[in-house]
Amino acid sequence: MARAARIDRIGGPEVIEWVDIDLPDPGPGEVRMRNVAVGLNFIDVYHRKGVYPVALPSGLGSEAVGVVVAIGPGVTDFAPGDRVGTFGPALGAYANERNVPAAILLHLPDDISDQTAAAVLLKGCTTEFLVERCARVQAGQTVLVHAAAGGTGHLLVGWLKAIGATVIGTVGSPEKAVQAKAAGADHVLLHKSEDVAKRVRELTDGAGVPIIFDGVGMATWEVSLASAARRGLIVSFGNAGGKVTGVDLGILSARGSLFVTRPTLFSYYVTPEERQAGIDRVFAMLRSGAITPEIGQTFALEDAAAAHRALEAGETCGATVLTV
Repeated sequence: MARAARIDRIGGPEVIEWVDIDLPDPGPGEVRMRNVAVGLNFIDVYHRKGVYPVALPSGLGSEAVGVVVAIGPGVTDFAPGDRVGTFGPALGAYANERNVPAAILLHLPDDISDQTAAAVLLKGCTTEFLVERCARVQAGQTVLVHAAAGGTGHLLVGWLKAIGATVIGTVGSPEKAVQAKAAGADHVLLHKSEDVAKRVRELTDGAGVPIIFDGVGMATWEVSLASAARRGLIVSFGNAGGKVTGVDLGILSARGSLFVTRPTLFSYYVTPEERQAGIDRVFAMLRSGAITPEIGQTFALEDAAAAHRALEAGETCGATVLTV
């Protein structure tokens, strides 16, 4: 019997329930995966709350690391005993075992530990596509990163510094400011006590920044608008502070002909070649030391509800891993 999280309705962390499942044998093109570590991501909260609607009942989680225990007909790229990882898009990673399509799995190299992989696969690939495929950041540019001490923000800071950008990060506490500085941020602003947009203008001689990575959403939308340089790009990739709605295109014109995009990972990781190129780049940045998946806390897998509460309350730093 396998144990897996299920939600029958949308709502708070209390809707996460654990059920026993009698798993069938893997079907054609499937692999039975025994999980060792599961990554916690804010998109899990969005699925649970209905921000990103899912068909109910539903599993939760898209990022997991584990071992192949059985393969279905037609699977040739994996064998029992292989260390594997997945970052989706299929949900159901909150489980000790499950059957998954082989097409969404990747082999893990020996020099990448289970917990490191669980902390970095989804957030690392998100960082890769945001910086290199979406915004196409160039050396010498100044970039604003909101929530710079968070799981993805921490990786964004390190990645941007590695390619030669100047990084301004925003955080919510002095403790998180220390972490953002350690990741490589050139300037760290405390958004609860500083006028972020004013400080960004001061740091850029009034020009503002050409690129903004905003994983917070509505709570930072006005700040992002006020911080952007003429013809600047706001990359809004998350809703931790609420969904950005009702955008008046005239505001983009008035602020200096701004660009805004709301990208998602799996619009950039569509083909096997795109997926492999992205994950190879992530592993290369890991090996070079450019990014370090700071694991700020771990929870037992079946304590996922408590992990969700901590994440939503802003009580986590860096990445969170659920251990099986």
